[in-house]
Amino acid sequence: MIRIAIIEDSRHIREGLSQLIDGSDGYHVTGGFRSMEEALPHLARDLPDVVLIDIGLPGISGIEGIRQLRQSHPQLNLLVLTVYSDDERIFDAICAGACGYLLKKTPPARLLESIAEVAAGGAPMSPEVARRVVELFRTIRPPERAEYHLTPHEIKLLQLLANGLNRKSAATELRVSVHAISFHLRQIYEKLQVHSRSEAVAKALRDRLVK
Repeated sequence: MIRIAIIEDSRHIREGLSQLIDGSDGYHVTGGFRSMEEALPHLARDLPDVVLIDIGLPGISGIEGIRQLRQSHPQLNLLVLTVYSDDERIFDAICAGACGYLLKKTPPARLLESIAEVAAGGAPMSPEVARRVVELFRTIRPPERAEYHLTPHEIKLLQLLANGLNRKSAATELRVSVHAISFHLRQIYEKLQVHSRSEAVAKALRDRLVK
């Protein structure tokens, strides 16, 4: 029996998912939550096998919630279920600790298969998402020698972004202003020859500038 918790702010979608999952053999919903704030204390008391997480949540975002859950429960399987398929959110979620990334148009049978897959240690992704990941890594090619002349401060900022922090959280961690973070990001983009945070993180991970 695979035990699943659902974090989804839409009551209609949350109840529909609960009915689908609970009505399928081998699956059981341990709880449905409308926000990360509501879910976190319950999950701490009753840890499921898989958590289905929407990204566009009120209050604590899905991505920030993934980061918090990954820190407190490293073994927990976190599966994103969202409408967003842009590079930024995909890489933010994966860097924060998501084990898989599905779009809400995923057919019910495939959703159940993906839940079982992630519970077994897999990393399911919707075809469109997997294609975006492959395309992004394909277009980001390191030079023959990966010498970007990044400062220790810039590498630390990249590591925080790779860990799933946003600009505001990174500014708090580094004890600088958000304006300073934006300035350092522009320097990083220029040195790495990229145009977005997701591209910078992907290139830094690929070239092992960060872990």
